[in-house]
Amino acid sequence: MGEDAPILNVVGKAVALGPLRRELLGLYSRWANDFEVNSTVTPHLRPLTAEAEQSWYDRAVANERLARFTIYVRHGLQPIGIASLYEIEHQNRTATFGILIGERACWGRGYGTEATQLVLDYGFMALGLHNVLLSVRAWNVRGIRAYERAGFKIVGRRREAVRFGACAYDEVLMDCIASEFTSPVLRSQLQPTT
Repeated sequence: MGEDAPILNVVGKAVALGPLRRELLGLYSRWANDFEVNSTVTPHLRPLTAEAEQSWYDRAVANERLARFTIYVRHGLQPIGIASLYEIEHQNRTATFGILIGERACWGRGYGTEATQLVLDYGFMALGLHNVLLSVRAWNVRGIRAYERAGFKIVGRRREAVRFGACAYDEVLMDCIASEFTSPVLRSQLQPTT
């Protein structure tokens, strides 16, 4: 790999995770401005300026309660999305998970599921977390199935808690705990050699 190759923190079979990169701000901005991509992440769809994206980036890299990764397809190292642990609370060993696959051509290929597993493995093994929570719109059935495949379980529902346009939708709460998670990916990368 050349000097321009991204840093990869966690490597899976199909995807890898690396830190956010300033030179990808244009790509992050394109994803943030794609309303179809963002409809699963936020009900507040609005155009974002380059300045707003720069501000988002600056806050993300300075926030110590946040671990945000760029998701790459391993073959070719194409950046396809972002995955995050935020609201990290070390005392309680908790965090909240979020993911966005920005490249529509990469939807439905299992990349999001594997990236989710890699972030969970990182949270449990590297950060010592015990419980990771997420919320997902009830209409995002594809997302719910992917989260379940990655190790999350439905733990509750906030009824009609999310407004999208003129409609109110349920918010599904899911969590994953370290003692129920079985991904060996990061464990093998972090185990001391003897």
